[in-house]
Amino acid sequence: MKLAVCAQGEGLNAKTDQRFGRCPYFVLVDPEKQNVLQTIRIDNADSPGGAGPQSAQLLSDHEVDAVITGNVGPKAEQALSAAGIMIYSGMEGTVGDAIQKFKANSLQTVSGATILEHSGFKKPEKQ
Repeated sequence: MKLAVCAQGEGLNAKTDQRFGRCPYFVLVDPEKQNVLQTIRIDNADSPGGAGPQSAQLLSDHEVDAVITGNVGPKAEQALSAAGIMIYSGMEGTVGDAIQKFKANSLQTVSGATILEHSGFKKPEKQ
């Protein structure tokens, strides 16, 4: 199994990041061996739109089976679900902590968007 954890840095000691599409890094790990397979720096964190689906495609391209995140928007959730990538939330602490929670089955599965809008990237109001 290949697991992606939204993170603020590289490695197992990096703090987790609550944002899916706009997290600075994805740390890809093998949860059974608890070793880092790869760290991916995300370059779409400041894009005005589409960051969630872009990140979902990136994880699909890396054949990720599941992602641990804090929040996921509706378009990202749809893209992840379409790619067959499970979504888990309830993380806190470090990437290593998130993996331990995953192994202990203490994370929540997500079956829909957890947020509707991203602060700073709201759609313009219709006039």
